[in-house]
Amino acid sequence: MSDTSSSKPPLRLGIAGLGTVGAGVIKIVQRKANLLAARTGRPIEISAVSARNRDKDRGVDISAYAWEDDPVALALRDDVDVLVELMGGADGPAKAATEAALAAGKDVVTANKAMLAIHGNELAAKAEAKGAVLRFEAAVAGGIPVVKALTEGLAGNRITRIAGVMNGTCNYILTRMENEGLTYDEVFDAANALGYLEADPTLDVGGIDAGHKLALLASIGFGTRVAFDDMVLEGIERITIEDINHAADMGYRIKLLGVAQMTGRGLEQRMTPCLVPVKSPLGQLENATNMVVLEGDEVGQVVLRGAGAGEGPTASAVLSDVLDIARGFRISTFGVPATTLDSSTPAVASTPAPHYLRLSLVDKPGVLAKVTAALGDAGVSIDRMRQYGQHDNPDVAPVLIVTDPTSRRAIDEALTVMETSGALAAQPVTIRIEDV
Repeated sequence: MSDTSSSKPPLRLGIAGLGTVGAGVIKIVQRKANLLAARTGRPIEISAVSARNRDKDRGVDISAYAWEDDPVALALRDDVDVLVELMGGADGPAKAATEAALAAGKDVVTANKAMLAIHGNELAAKAEAKGAVLRFEAAVAGGIPVVKALTEGLAGNRITRIAGVMNGTCNYILTRMENEGLTYDEVFDAANALGYLEADPTLDVGGIDAGHKLALLASIGFGTRVAFDDMVLEGIERITIEDINHAADMGYRIKLLGVAQMTGRGLEQRMTPCLVPVKSPLGQLENATNMVVLEGDEVGQVVLRGAGAGEGPTASAVLSDVLDIARGFRISTFGVPATTLDSSTPAVASTPAPHYLRLSLVDKPGVLAKVTAALGDAGVSIDRMRQYGQHDNPDVAPVLIVTDPTSRRAIDEALTVMETSGALAAQPVTIRIEDV
């Protein structure tokens, strides 16, 4: 086979951000230069880099690359064809450098889910106005090629639902709680010590990080403008070991599950704890692994599973976008031109489903009757109910209820009545039971 890469000019990268992922990208380019050139037909080279600390030891040699203190200056260098933005953050230097590159007609590859979830619509429009591409495979589910699956492999489908576990830290916490019988606080502290948590832990355990990812996938899947602000978000902070044990007794596991689907009422987007069947693909997911389930009218259900974070998997996703650019493959940011993306109407979950309720009731005569009446008046029927264990406070009675399929709206209506009637001694825990 003849070498065609030498007849084409190299694709020159400027890498902004030299953390774990940035170092991983450099390692792949250095170690696999011949392989990358063979697969694209042209060399892939790094011209310059930028980070906050020039002298930090990153385990990779950057001495051959030009250095820029300012990532905007990096983006505007004449010897940079593609800005690889790996700094993170919705605004600040990341957004400034991305906008500078796009304004100059340069392509951008980013792993920055927060920036795209907040500013993706305007950035996509700016890219297309300049004939540039903005790619973000690494921003969603690490090494899982889910963006490519939606924009390319399933492009002939009408997507009906997107669901998945998209935050490895939350899955790590929940599976360790279950497998080792540990409390949330114990596993949270362990995850923090291992460096699994973001500097602001609520981005992980509050569902925000995973919500950013789901909003991007929903935009691609349903042809809508990114609408992160319309997402229903609920984290895992209030999940207890008792909840996990109760779920296991019923044949379920608790996952922080994202679901997006277009309904007759509008676009439903939610990132909340759910009970999923233990024997389902999502139910068998362990530790920090991610899984995304895509459903299309022609293909049915497609399940993608893999490492959702880490140096190698995320750097691999960055390089997949770089290699597409090197091959000359150009596609709109969200699969269709940004000007054609529809504004979606936000919708709450309307599909009926069973719900798990953990209630702490005031231990007085007649309180249980108030609870059942509130549920009945809201149209919620009870599949099973039992009092469990003992509460630290003898005046509080813990009660577990599993409902028949119903809407969250009906559940919330019943809980409001319970609260105003004085039946509740503490805030209840409500978890949807999802069949995926």
